[in-house]
Amino acid sequence: MKIAPFNLPLASPLRTATGPIESRDGFLVVVERDGVRGVGEATPLPGWTESLDACQETLRAVADGDRAPASVDPVETPAARHGIALAEADAAARDAGVSLARWLAADTATVADSVPVNATIGDADPDATAQAATAAVEAGFECLKVKVGARPLADDLERLRAIRRREREASIRLDANGSWTRADAEDALEGITDLHVSLIEQPLPPDNLDGHAELRDHGVDIALDESLRERGIDAIRSADAADVVVLKPMVLGGLDQAAAVARTARKHAIEPIVTTTIDGAVARTAALHLAASLGIDRACGLATGDLLVEDLGKDPAPVREGRMGVPVAPGIGVSLDRPDGGPVSW
Repeated sequence: MKIAPFNLPLASPLRTATGPIESRDGFLVVVERDGVRGVGEATPLPGWTESLDACQETLRAVADGDRAPASVDPVETPAARHGIALAEADAAARDAGVSLARWLAADTATVADSVPVNATIGDADPDATAQAATAAVEAGFECLKVKVGARPLADDLERLRAIRRREREASIRLDANGSWTRADAEDALEGITDLHVSLIEQPLPPDNLDGHAELRDHGVDIALDESLRERGIDAIRSADAADVVVLKPMVLGGLDQAAAVARTARKHAIEPIVTTTIDGAVARTAALHLAASLGIDRACGLATGDLLVEDLGKDPAPVREGRMGVPVAPGIGVSLDRPDGGPVSW
């Protein structure tokens, strides 16, 4: 196994309730099995996954033969495990001559050829928020995910009203990143009754599963993201705390880990959606393959490539009319065109 570091700056910082994201740093992971190369991506997001240093240390130990790939823990170092497992899956799909989506789906009869995606609207004042929403709608997006919680609730409600004054038809979902109190969340549910919000993602802190359960059945779906990472799907279903769970493969430790969560969620009538952690083209496209293999028909948070100034290679799945087409080439389907240093020769 070989690894190569990369740095992907964002075009502008993405402000969230947990702080701004300015760049994405990570590692490309390359394996070769019986002459077939597979490529993965490990892009940690501190606060969500292990640190960049911890990720590098784990990957280096595996690359140097000091540690077996199977020993990498999806909880302790999920980004490193994601990169290794993805490289192995890419090689296996290439060897089988099928797309990664088809390989992941195994015996499933159908695999989606495209996946609906949402636009992400970061924190900004009402006018800038509305302008960003209009630009997204004009680009073909039908679903807008609006970051909230970085400012007082009254200000966020005005931002949402500004969107609705300009965009009557677009579906709106909110992402509070666990920043609201129970009182905030109840006030928000009351304040958005005429704004036709379809979903609120992680309104309360991750541990408050009972609080999330009590927020359900108010006409707005409750989706859990941070809670899935910290408490797990079994705790969420036991508490009856969610209508939707948000699968971030980089955070969960790999596509296989995310797929297992999706299967469990569906057994208990919880709908899965897939999002990225603003990853590079390799992990982002892999997440698209995962969503396609699961047949998800609700908008997923995969349209994050435009947030980056540059990428690991040409995007094989640009957004068109609010959907991303799934590459049909064997494996992930990303052609890398910038090594960004390191020991790997592309």
